[in-house]
Amino acid sequence: MSKPRFQAEWEEIDEEYQQLQETHKIYRQKLEELTSLQATCSNAISKQRKCLKDLRHSLTKCAQTCDEKELKLITDIKTQIKDKENVFFDMEAYLPKKNGLYLNLVLGNVNVTLLSNQAKYVSPFSLRSRFPLWVQIVFYVSLLSSLSSVYVQRFAYKDEYEKFKLYMTIILMFGAITCLFFLNCRVTDEIFNFLLVWYYCTLTIRESILINNGSRIKGWWVSHHYVSTFLSGVMLTWPEGAMYQMFRSQFLAFSIYQSFVQFLQYYYQSGCLYRLRALGERNQLDLTVEGFQSWMWRGLTFLLPFLFFGHFWQLYNSVTLFRLASHEDCKEWQVFMLALTFLVLFLGNFLTTVKVVHQKVQKNPEKVQKTD
Repeated sequence: MSKPRFQAEWEEIDEEYQQLQETHKIYRQKLEELTSLQATCSNAISKQRKCLKDLRHSLTKCAQTCDEKELKLITDIKTQIKDKENVFFDMEAYLPKKNGLYLNLVLGNVNVTLLSNQAKYVSPFSLRSRFPLWVQIVFYVSLLSSLSSVYVQRFAYKDEYEKFKLYMTIILMFGAITCLFFLNCRVTDEIFNFLLVWYYCTLTIRESILINNGSRIKGWWVSHHYVSTFLSGVMLTWPEGAMYQMFRSQFLAFSIYQSFVQFLQYYYQSGCLYRLRALGERNQLDLTVEGFQSWMWRGLTFLLPFLFFGHFWQLYNSVTLFRLASHEDCKEWQVFMLALTFLVLFLGNFLTTVKVVHQKVQKNPEKVQKTD
């Protein structure tokens, strides 16, 4: 007598269940091995770094009293130490690491190293008690955008970040054009300003995740987006009034120009980075930036006039806002705060760009460093 159909199906399911248990057991064992290897590598890198730091300190002391032959040897060792530190940086890109202050505030104590066994789902409700409602809304939407690909490979995440910047730059450009020439309406202005806040919030989160995974964006070009987030938030809270209308057209025109320059930078920096990566002169996780870095010296110097014009437009915005703040009818705190913020942006962008240009002019043009 043949078995009932449901019994045969049950036995088949039970057999697959037993196989699943065995597979999961192997997975747990491999996971423990991986975790152990990660800890071993991290400890070994920390030990090597400490030893190299002590050795560099000793070599610096020896260099003051040694002869020419020993000095040459010390210089060679220091060069090799620097090379090893670069290798350590690449190794750490594939190891779990602690989040920075910003990611800890936004995500909590969650490891965001891509392809690690510690990646976990992040609940946005952990932010409920930390920030006001409008900040929560911005962060929730930004987090969904930023973490949507947290389980894909790090290079795919970087490419998605670049595409996100490009698409949003185009959207913001057309949004500013629409507000300036077609819709002089407070509602559309609020939507545009909210879009700016969301965009820069998302950028800061994604950049922090990429930095945790080996991207070498650093210095002012990281801080720049935090300042821009603050500026956009202040613009969003600026109430309708005479002062707002006096600055509105100037700000929207500036936004159009800024989006245009960012599009130019993305287009030409992407090609330059592709070429330098093929030559082995740049890291695979290096990103396009909204400024000028040393690796752009070959082939992208034509962007400098556009950048400097944008920097001085930021200064012009600051001067205009300071004048509005001193107006007898000005009652809004946002005017003076925006003036200060535009001034900070101008100083940071201008001084950083001038520093890079000065360094490259002082050196042999044919010597382009691999890192900034």
